[in-house]
Parts: sequence; structure tokens; C-alpha cells
Amino acid sequence: MGLFLKFEDLTTGIALRLSMLFLVIATSLALYQVTTRFVFGHPSTWSEVITRSAMVWSIFTGVAVAFRHGSMIAVEIIQRMLPPRLGLALYLLASSLSVIFFAILFWQGWSMTLRVMRQKLAALEISIAWVYAALPVGAVFTIIAILACMLRAWQTGLEPVAEVQT
Repeated sequence: MGLFLKFEDLTTGIALRLSMLFLVIATSLALYQVTTRFVFGHPSTWSEVITRSAMVWSIFTGVAVAFRHGSMIAVEIIQRMLPPRLGLALYLLASSLSVIFFAILFWQGWSMTLRVMRQKLAALEISIAWVYAALPVGAVFTIIAILACMLRAWQTGLEPVAEVQT
């Protein structure tokens, strides 16, 4: 179990760094887009597409980190009002449903990624599959993070939200 938690720590750290990198890329290219459009009067045709794609990647890789730190919408108020064992059961049930959701997202994201491989991004000659790949990749990071949260909750009783540094 400790090995899985170390693995999750590594993967969530990677997800965090990827999310930050994609957010920096999106922000930089959005600034570039605004500058070329309004200062120089000649908008860039490619930067908006990459900005949007980087935002998609930032969001889907960042979800794992949000789950890890308990920042997603939760039933914590109800959980804390219940007896400890029942509160833990509620948390584990909600987390299990989240795992199922992200497993479906992985499957559908993988399927969509394969379907759009021949399509190109507007203004670029890059497959749109690179953008769609954010769904299955983010889902894998998130499933690992949720499973680790469930494991921590099981080990600690009713303290499922671990403020662990990534």
C-alpha cells in the first residue's frame, strides 16, 4: 500500500507540473494573441488554437491534483455529521462513483482520440488527437489520485482529505 501511495505521489506531482506548464503556455500564447491582434493589427492564426488546447490539457491534468487535495465538490458536511464509520462509507461510495465516472471518461476519451486521429487542428497541421488525448491521460492521473485518497481514508478512519504536499 505504501508503494502505491508513493507511486500516486509521483504521478500527481507529474500531473501538477504538466497542468502548470500548460497553463503557462496558454497564458503566454493568449498574451501573444492579444498583442498581435490589437497592437500590430495582424492576429496570429495559430496561437488561439494552441491556447485552447493547452487549457484543455491544463484542466484535465489538474483534476488529479484537485482530488488529491480535497478541492473538488464534496459531501463533507454530511460526512462529518454522520458517525465516523458511516461518514467513511459515504466518502468511499462517492469516491467509487468518481472512479467509475473517470473510467468511463478514459474509455470514451480513448475512443474519441482514436476516431479523430486523421483530423487536423485549425491553422495547424497537427492531429486534433493530441488535444483529445488529454481526456484519457487526465482520467488515468485522476483515477490514481482518487484511489490513493480512498486508501488514505481507509487507513486513517474519517480523515479522507489529506493535505499532503505534492
